Amino acid sequence: MAEEDEKKEIEAENAASEQQKSAEASSSSDTDIEKTSLIQSLFTAGNKLLTLPNSQTISVGDDTRRLLALFSDGRFLVVETHKFDGRVMSFQVLAKRKGLRFGKPIFISQNELNAIYAYGERSAPVELSEREVEENQLQMQRDFVNVVARAASVKVSDIHVVVADSTQIMFRVNGMMQTVMEYDAQWGESFVRAAFASADISDSNYTQNEFQGAQKLGSTPLRGSNGKLMLPHNVLAIRLQFNPIAFGSQYLVMRLLYADDNPDGSGDLSSLGFGEYEENLFYRLRSVPTGLSIIAGPTGSGKSTTLQRNMIKLLQEKNYELNLITVEDPPEYPIPGARQMPVTNANNEEEKDEMFTKALSAALRSDPDVIMVGEIRSLSAAELTFKGALSGHGVWSTLHANSAPAIITRLRDMGIQKFMLADPELMKGLISQRLFRRLCPHCRKSVKDILDHPAVKRLKIALGDFGLENAFVRGPGCKYCDNRGVKGRLCVPEIILPDATFLELMIESQTRKAIDYWTSDLNGRTLKDAAIERMLKGLIDLEEVERWCGLLDQRPVY
Repeated sequence: MAEEDEKKEIEAENAASEQQKSAEASSSSDTDIEKTSLIQSLFTAGNKLLTLPNSQTISVGDDTRRLLALFSDGRFLVVETHKFDGRVMSFQVLAKRKGLRFGKPIFISQNELNAIYAYGERSAPVELSEREVEENQLQMQRDFVNVVARAASVKVSDIHVVVADSTQIMFRVNGMMQTVMEYDAQWGESFVRAAFASADISDSNYTQNEFQGAQKLGSTPLRGSNGKLMLPHNVLAIRLQFNPIAFGSQYLVMRLLYADDNPDGSGDLSSLGFGEYEENLFYRLRSVPTGLSIIAGPTGSGKSTTLQRNMIKLLQEKNYELNLITVEDPPEYPIPGARQMPVTNANNEEEKDEMFTKALSAALRSDPDVIMVGEIRSLSAAELTFKGALSGHGVWSTLHANSAPAIITRLRDMGIQKFMLADPELMKGLISQRLFRRLCPHCRKSVKDILDHPAVKRLKIALGDFGLENAFVRGPGCKYCDNRGVKGRLCVPEIILPDATFLELMIESQTRKAIDYWTSDLNGRTLKDAAIERMLKGLIDLEEVERWCGLLDQRPVY
């Protein structure tokens, strides 16, 4: 009897459990139906989800889209756990700026927001037709040309395009960055793709999350434009670098190379800012039939321009009776009379190094008198460059190094053997340079007007009253300098014609002794001394000297 009662009790419990599960399932089903119905109601009566990907109304980054949704009727949905997130607040500012209406935030869960976007993407309109796509691409190419034309009109050296939640376009003018335009992210993504598609030399396919390089030549029309779209006449070429960035999508840097930087095709160095002292040293280096001369400096310091002018001057001085072969990746400026060999058909850095080495080997086998190597970037290129100098050729090149003495340190770090670095018959010239903004002579101000300024006090300690009488600072701007206070830039170099003692001291890492020996026994002049000379002539300002050379009351540190 007890067993029978126990059995009935178990059966009753099981029945109750099944009934509860059935009720929960029914409740869950009802909830899903209610949720789907609620989501559908958001899209009724032509109401549109404005924050979908590829929206024409407002561009939103993926990270921001995961936090919110805005509909055309003003309903503004925000994930409750992110109600105080800065990205939500930034979006509200952007939406207000675009004149979009939105009500008070409606807080929802992350799952609900995901469901809203899933439904919205399923019901999104069909993609653009082929004709519309082509028209959009052509419009982006026009935008590309217009941006370049605007930059070229004020001799911008680099254009930076940063695509994140919005797109910022910045110009580097006289070495300083300025934000000049702002668009939405979708425009920026299309612009970057159009820039890549317009290139004449590039990696095979555009890949957003990889580092890629390309080049656009000014003499050729943009692809797909039926020959109608050309770069401005004064732009020789554009070097493009595509980069992925954190917390954004793309970062494009465009280096503009101008055809009219040297309109008469001369090797004039004085127009770059070189004085008689530097021109005489360069003449001595060009007169040497063999050996290696290297021009160093950071990116954007004018190395390629100085190298080009020297090669033109070299050909002119030799009546074009020698064979000058250049190996460049890519050729930046034309050198009349030279055979300029480009490095192309490479899809990545490893292939570029391989092709560069192959081109340099070919140059050595092409009966050269002088070889110009665009840049020493790898050990294999450095070894071939030294091989050219050892085999009886004159060789010129560029390198990234902090100073003229540091060229030896940089080559040693790359793996060049010490016996070659210590040979003065091989190491002929070490040059380093920077570009300084040139003061406008019409609105510059004397430092005597700001005697309490810390930099002026350092000037007095370093140079006494003579410095106060002859130094100037940037003025407020005037009609002669487009209200900038500066007018162009000039090159300031330091040049070493090393001997065995100097090279030995550098190889033994006795840099301070090497510098003292150079400036005393070899009558050398450091970059800081060369800059101070130009400052006392009123060409560059006090703060510009300290920007590139360190504080005036400090001894140069190498």
